[in-house]
Amino acid sequence: MRTAIYPGSFDPITNGHLDIIERAAKLFDRVIVAVAHNASKKPLFTLQERLRLVRRSLPDCPTVKADTMDGLLVDYADARGAQAIIRGLRAVSDFEFEFQLALMNRKLNGKVETIFMMPRETYTFLSSRLVKEIASLGGNVQCFVPPPVQAALASKFGKRTKP
Repeated sequence: MRTAIYPGSFDPITNGHLDIIERAAKLFDRVIVAVAHNASKKPLFTLQERLRLVRRSLPDCPTVKADTMDGLLVDYADARGAQAIIRGLRAVSDFEFEFQLALMNRKLNGKVETIFMMPRETYTFLSSRLVKEIASLGGNVQCFVPPPVQAALASKFGKRTKP
């Protein structure tokens, strides 16, 4: 069974993330969306909230699952029997950092490949950080995130986001 891990903080998950997940599901027998705990980040949503939002937002696909992860990504991938790590590239500016991570992961575990996927052009500008900023200022995020995330952002920001 060909398994891929799609890791990220998903704070929150966006339509760009979902685009990559749906396309990765066509390439692999199983895709695990790994919601990561990152001590260096101050997320808007807790780990459990992010996991819940990811699960509610995933396409109705039996081969895609969501989970939480902590620690080294290659160890997590190895424990899940994954052959690949999916990483999204929105712009050239993402490449240098992602390339560095991929090389480090290869050094740590040469059995796990990193596959870079670009989102559809519609989502190349989209980031969780921008979505949170727009929502915090009362902007409409409907076309950027799935409905469960839109509702969660409205709740977090005191319903200041426009429908």
